[in-house]
Amino acid sequence: MRGFLAIIMLVASNAFMTLAWYGHLKFAEWRWFNKLGLIGIVFLSWGLALFEYMLQVPANRLGYKPNGGPFSLIQLKIIQEVITLLVFVLFSAMFFKNQSLHWNHFVAFFLLILAVFFVFYDFG
Repeated sequence: MRGFLAIIMLVASNAFMTLAWYGHLKFAEWRWFNKLGLIGIVFLSWGLALFEYMLQVPANRLGYKPNGGPFSLIQLKIIQEVITLLVFVLFSAMFFKNQSLHWNHFVAFFLLILAVFFVFYDFG
């Protein structure tokens, strides 16, 4: 259960991270947002990133083996990277319809899935 909860929290954390890092590119379509200026946009992004950290840090603590979770440090990092890409792909598909995926992107995603396999596979 701790592993499942950690992954759910990582997904939510990544949603806030993606919004903080790339949302301002979409928000620029809103007239009021353009009046903020760079400093205002940075503070808005930091505010969103605060929620990312409020979920990310506890998720890593919950999921980490020495704290009673099921994952090693490396497994947590690989899981995090795959979640980051999945959330980003969903975000870009929903908000940036002019961006398209090509065959090389799918190859890269496949290689990341292989990374997950190899980090969890016990060769010993």
